[in-house]
Amino acid sequence: MRRKKTPPLSPLVSEEMKAWSWALASEVAKWPGAGARSFFGFTALYRGDKIFGALPRTRSLGKGNLLGFRIDDLPAQLKSKLQKDPRVGFFDKNNTRWFTFELSCDADLHAALDWLGDAYEGAAKRRKSNK
Repeated sequence: MRRKKTPPLSPLVSEEMKAWSWALASEVAKWPGAGARSFFGFTALYRGDKIFGALPRTRSLGKGNLLGFRIDDLPAQLKSKLQKDPRVGFFDKNNTRWFTFELSCDADLHAALDWLGDAYEGAAKRRKSNK
């Protein structure tokens, strides 16, 4: 009998990223309608029932200190902002709704919150369009 090949586990997250993720999750928890749930080594961030972010808890999104955020239907100004920020990448190259943001120092927390805020606002638009 052939064993099914299992995908490799994501790398373990650094202690520094754990602290940054905790700080970001604590701040996002104050936003109206925001919630968080454990999700395969990550903290998934929700606005209502719509996911808008993923913060590493025990597993990393890849090499480096990356968090993930989702923005659908990008306005031109936000698309330009994404393209100009060298810390932003793509979570899934085939579906550009998910992006990554790489933190390298405490000062990056402000920009990370800004991106999560944009994703949070986008989740509100997804909720309205699905009703």
